[in-house]
Amino acid sequence: MRARVLTVVLAFALLAVAGFAGPLLTLTAVQRTQQLVAARAADLDRFATLAEQAATSGDPSTLTAEADRYTELYGEAVVVVDARRAPVVQTGGLHAADPAVARLVDAALRSQLRYPAGTVRPWSRADVLLARPVGTGTRVSGAVVLRASVRAAAADVALRWALVLAGAGVFAAACVLLARRATQWVVRPLHRLDRAVGELAAGLPPERVVRAGGPPELRQVVEGFNRLADTVTTALEQQRRLVADTSHQLRNPLAALRLRIDSLQPRLPASATRTYTGVTAELERMERLLDDLMTLADAEHRAGELAVTDRQGASCEVRPVIEAQAQVWRPATKGALVLDRVGKGVVACSADELAQVMDILLDNAIKYGGGRVEVSCEATGTEVAIEVRDDGPGLSPGELACAGTRFWRAERHRDVRGSGLGLAIAERLVAGHGGRIEFEAGPLGGLAVRAVLPQRESRTP
Repeated sequence: MRARVLTVVLAFALLAVAGFAGPLLTLTAVQRTQQLVAARAADLDRFATLAEQAATSGDPSTLTAEADRYTELYGEAVVVVDARRAPVVQTGGLHAADPAVARLVDAALRSQLRYPAGTVRPWSRADVLLARPVGTGTRVSGAVVLRASVRAAAADVALRWALVLAGAGVFAAACVLLARRATQWVVRPLHRLDRAVGELAAGLPPERVVRAGGPPELRQVVEGFNRLADTVTTALEQQRRLVADTSHQLRNPLAALRLRIDSLQPRLPASATRTYTGVTAELERMERLLDDLMTLADAEHRAGELAVTDRQGASCEVRPVIEAQAQVWRPATKGALVLDRVGKGVVACSADELAQVMDILLDNAIKYGGGRVEVSCEATGTEVAIEVRDDGPGLSPGELACAGTRFWRAERHRDVRGSGLGLAIAERLVAGHGGRIEFEAGPLGGLAVRAVLPQRESRTP
């Protein structure tokens, strides 16, 4: 947002600078051109007066001396002709026979003034020709042509343009600084507000947004968010405390209940064995459900914390963790757990969390599979995919869409021990590090569960 606002403000500032500097540059060039033409027009008038005096007296010496002196001082050529186009004075290498000079002489003898029509620019270098008739009205006795250099005028225009552009640059720099300060004033509270919203959405207590700063409308929004954050944070904290207190309070009665039930076993008749077994099984299920609920709550809290606090620096080598967990779970499969193409790679996840995910995937494959379990790991550019496959009955396409949903289990697996939270816990752990869990039919005929995590560069010792 800051970049977009700054771009718009700077675009308007640059347009304002261009609208101010463009006409000013043109005006300075036109003014200097007018000064040049006015000065040379005065020189033409003087030479025309001298030429008229020379025609009257029949002595062109004064005119010739003035023209030579002018050319010597300023380096600009002068041509004076009489009414019959015969040259009277020619200096600086300019001749009346030159085509350009001849055209100006013809116009001047028709009582027409000829001045350059263009505007002098900093890059102008070509000399210009000016002409005027000698005499007034219908008594034209000759013509004067002057070749003027524009180099001095072009240098003056370049200097004035440099000053104008320097001023425009200073103004543009000031606009940039003001735009940056203005956008910071507006956007900085928005960044803090965005971060606080992310923390609140993740279930974390947000930092208090600075009340001062920004326009009044934004301060009003911040005040409203602070009140909302206080209310939501209080509710979330009460919910967490309720879960923690409930867990603590439930564990003690469950432990006491287990002790009492175990103490009753020797006194029960044989006919009550089945009932006793069912009670202990349900008690164990309650304990597992309670543990899984607490694990899921912790995983969700951890995922939200990683999503908004940028504390994702943990990483680990995949292969050692997979091999270690396979060694732990291999006895449960009676040796039917196979490592298939386990490559190397470093993932954005701690070793403990990756081991917890592997435990969940392996436990799920062993409980619902047919006996054989295969584990593979493959690095694909920016990701590492860890796949656990079983040869069990698998899931139908409709059931695959529900896999990973909390408390969901296929109807044919209702009698299998579990709470239906394992894959949900794994999904939250992986999602907290920017990964995902994928489900598909396995090549062994069962289910293939793939944990995909971002890959990081290998750490060198």
